Amino acid sequence: MEKLSKIENIKAITWFRRMWGEHPLFSTFCALILMVVLQTLALGFDQGSFGAWIAMWMRNWINILRNNATIGIIALGMTFVIITGGIDLAVGSTLVAIGAVVMVFIDGSSTGILTSIGITGPLAYLIGILMGLIAGFLLGQFTGILVTLGKLPPFIATLGMMKICRSVTQQVMQTANPSVPMGFTKIANLTIGRQMFMPIIYWLIIAFIMYYISKNTAFGRHVFAVGSNERAAKLSGINTMKVKRWVYTIMGLLVAVAAVLQVSRIGAMDYANAGSGYEMDAIAAVIVGGTSMAGGRGSIGGTVLGVLIIAVMNNLLNLLGVPPFLREAFKGVVVIAAVLLQKKEKV
Repeated sequence: MEKLSKIENIKAITWFRRMWGEHPLFSTFCALILMVVLQTLALGFDQGSFGAWIAMWMRNWINILRNNATIGIIALGMTFVIITGGIDLAVGSTLVAIGAVVMVFIDGSSTGILTSIGITGPLAYLIGILMGLIAGFLLGQFTGILVTLGKLPPFIATLGMMKICRSVTQQVMQTANPSVPMGFTKIANLTIGRQMFMPIIYWLIIAFIMYYISKNTAFGRHVFAVGSNERAAKLSGINTMKVKRWVYTIMGLLVAVAAVLQVSRIGAMDYANAGSGYEMDAIAAVIVGGTSMAGGRGSIGGTVLGVLIIAVMNNLLNLLGVPPFLREAFKGVVVIAAVLLQKKEKV
């Protein structure tokens, strides 16, 4: 009996090692479970009753998910970009630029573009959102053109776009002071059962759409083919330039959605600091989620788990009282450790 038990233990260990090394989604899920356990211990158990503890734990999780929904949406687009072997460093700056466009059109003051011609309320909000999506589409298309027709490395193209978008937005908006109407803030802050779930719901809906595209459409298969071997994909008849251009366009559209949520949730936009570090958090979430920087491998499900790991990590650092100046360094160490433990490809 003892010998049989040892054999079963060896089989279990062998199975776990194989799953950890061969299935990034499994290792990412294990890492998330570990982070959740550490977070739960950091929260403590000093509530008056088990019901009070559960309520506190749930409130903490709702806050984590809501505060990271914007990063989560951006990370979904970043997944496709990185699967094709690219990268987008401009997402934080384009979010600011698109947010400024949205705010100009929904401006509820007497000097607002739409208010001055008598358009207010839901119609103005719809026009503002539409203009934000158009801005995201155009910025994404332009980035894709730089990468494909311009043959610029994605790092250089998006680095340039990062500088251009933020600086031009700051210059144009330095004398403008658009106000966000209270009605517009309900897009992100509408309460359901006394909790603001809307950003989480938007994130999950978009994640499902992106998952469906990646698994059940020709475009999704082409994205993986381009990342795996662009030359082979081109020889097989795939328009690789078009695929890459549309990947960056989707990225732009998702940043536009994130910008709308940001403006709605906060009711303002800090043109100098908003979106700072979003690109690094999104890239980290995608990589921790199992997507290879070399391209050709990754999943939307893994990215969702990666976002949760980064989100729980941020919350854990706050609970542990890690000094603000050390939090980014600590996060960097944890991200590197997670990548090494999950045996990501070396690039």
